[in-house]
Amino acid sequence: MRLTIAHLSEKTGVPERTIRYYIDRGLVPSAHGERRGAWYDTVHLEPLLRIQQWREAGLSLEAIADLLRGDTRGGSRSLPAGAVEVRSHLVVAEGVELVVAPERADLSSQQIRQLFTWVQERIDQLKSTPRPTEPQE
Repeated sequence: MRLTIAHLSEKTGVPERTIRYYIDRGLVPSAHGERRGAWYDTVHLEPLLRIQQWREAGLSLEAIADLLRGDTRGGSRSLPAGAVEVRSHLVVAEGVELVVAPERADLSSQQIRQLFTWVQERIDQLKSTPRPTEPQE
């Protein structure tokens, strides 16, 4: 996936000027390539979406920068008291919900969608098979 800054802005809802500001602050990686040949991909899309979630949750850019620096992909970490964590809360089916902390789970947004689809398919399979009868006592 190769995106221009305009397309990245459309996908994330973040103005181009703000994307450039986030890049300057080190919150988002620099573009691949240079000048008119510059392009963006999921390496840029995912942190922008994460930053948007945190901004909507009321966090300052300083707090967001701290969270991004503390990102320990691949390792589990416990959260200190008072920590803020963004989670994806997905309703799979009536009475079934999936809660994912993407940073701690070390999953990309694409992988979370795949997980959600997989869980949904398993739920549908379970519902379509007859329930075993329980022995009476």
